[in-house]
Amino acid sequence: MSPLALVVLAPLAAAAGIPVLRRAPAMLALLGAGAGLIASLVLLAGASAGLHAALILPGLPDMPLRLVGTPLTALLSTLVAVVGALVLIYAVGYMKQDDEKVRFFATMSFFIAAMQTLVLAGDWILLLAAWELIGLSSYLLIGFWYRRPDVASAATRAFLYTRTADLGLYAAVFLLIATTGSSEIAVTLHSGAGASVAVGLLLLAAAMGKSAQTPLHDWLQRAMAGPTPVSALLHSATLVAAGAILLIRTAPLLPPDALLAIGIVGGITTVVTGLIALAERDLKRLLAASTSSQYGLMLVAVGAGVPKAALLLLIAHAAIKSSLFLGAGVFQHSRHSTRLADLHGAGRDRPWIFAGFTLAALALAGIPPLSGFFAKDAVIAASLASSNARLLAPLALAGTLLTGAYMARALRILWQGKRRDQPVAGLRWMGAGLAGLVILAIGLGAAFPFIETLLATPVPEPALARLLGLSAALGGLALGWFIPGRRLLGPLLPWARQGFAIAGGVDVWIVRPALTLARGCERLERGLYAGVMAVGRLGLGLGRAVRRSDDQGIDGLIFSLVRGTVNLGNRARTLQSGLIHRELAISVVATALIFAVLFVTLLAF
Repeated sequence: MSPLALVVLAPLAAAAGIPVLRRAPAMLALLGAGAGLIASLVLLAGASAGLHAALILPGLPDMPLRLVGTPLTALLSTLVAVVGALVLIYAVGYMKQDDEKVRFFATMSFFIAAMQTLVLAGDWILLLAAWELIGLSSYLLIGFWYRRPDVASAATRAFLYTRTADLGLYAAVFLLIATTGSSEIAVTLHSGAGASVAVGLLLLAAAMGKSAQTPLHDWLQRAMAGPTPVSALLHSATLVAAGAILLIRTAPLLPPDALLAIGIVGGITTVVTGLIALAERDLKRLLAASTSSQYGLMLVAVGAGVPKAALLLLIAHAAIKSSLFLGAGVFQHSRHSTRLADLHGAGRDRPWIFAGFTLAALALAGIPPLSGFFAKDAVIAASLASSNARLLAPLALAGTLLTGAYMARALRILWQGKRRDQPVAGLRWMGAGLAGLVILAIGLGAAFPFIETLLATPVPEPALARLLGLSAALGGLALGWFIPGRRLLGPLLPWARQGFAIAGGVDVWIVRPALTLARGCERLERGLYAGVMAVGRLGLGLGRAVRRSDDQGIDGLIFSLVRGTVNLGNRARTLQSGLIHRELAISVVATALIFAVLFVTLLAF
């Protein structure tokens, strides 16, 4: 079997087999993820050797579906497979006492298969289909604990935010296909015509929704109502990454004006959501705001014209942020809460977990020699080398400073406090998954030269970028450790805790109108349904009445006439005995009766 097919089919087979067998769902999910990981590594090895794999499937007329194994798609596929497998290992312990393991592992496997389809898609039609599937499975995973308060609304909110922005992707794809006459992504990227500013802005809108960019960032923090493995997988390396991946893949065809808009949106997001993270009172929500901020930095790199710098940060961030979410899940199990007020000293409960969390936090801040240092440097260098450096570079540095500040604040809260030694079920599995991701967060920087060679695109690395980036990171760590968030934010604190919503924010302008419209449609549907049912009941009643009239009226009269005729015939048949003398006697009697009737009639007249 082709590695391209196995990458998708292995987790998909696990997703189909788990609800059928309903036994050992975790092991089946791990088996599917492991097989997919091996296939993705084979695909990456082939891509590094110069092989270009492709799998063509039936699709629309003259628009077949394609899976392609280019260096970029193979690298992204390996990233999804590695993070997915390690998160599933962690989830074995995290979900140990949950009664819905079958549904959880089946949906997680389905999501991994859909995400692999997205990153390997070689045509826009298949990419759109995969985009829809990751949206569906993310809705199911965010709302996994749907019986808990606010979980269903969080899933609905995420669905509405992303689905609204997804309209931009549909419009952009239709315009690209209409312009180039092909649905193949490679053709649209290398057609030479480029894309219009409108197409670039439409792609940006889609990316803003999936990657939770300002002003569409609120849904991601509310999505923390789902299980921690869901947050680690979807909201660090896969679902939220889809928007950045879309812009990285389409960067060659985007015009300068669209790139500038992308850079500005990313720069504003990295600052706004960084301030929100600094004000957060919940650890998982802090990490969610941080995710939006880091993807804002990736958009800055894309807007600066260096998408490969964004790719390096995306790869490093996947391992780093997954590690942070998984560490937060252990602290959550230890203290039965993710509120920072309840997590004082939680790091002392599990020193090894806290050590991994600390290394991941320092990597995210950009401290050498951890992977985040090299990735942040690439982004800052890209912003400095841009023609819009005066606008983008300060935003990138501000985002780096805020990253250090909110991560130091989280570390300080987790460490300062009393120890509470409480048992955590499934800790070995959770620790194994976390350890694998922390190792990647530490050492992935060593693989960046290989990645740059694989993609044949060097990333600018001026010494000034390293100096400024390290200074911003160290400054942020110092501020976050020594100065409370309240004092750092000052008058911005209340606004930051409200998500910097202006005039009610997207809730007022999108979510509430959409929900109101949905409720109105539901009432209309129920009203129409009730009306249709009333008409139907009336029709059924009329039909029954007509049937009764037919059965008891017309049919009764007809059957009565038939029975009378049959009876009369039976009686008349007895007169025909075959005896001549008897029949002559009857004839004489009948003739006499006729004459008697005639005689009486004549006398009457």
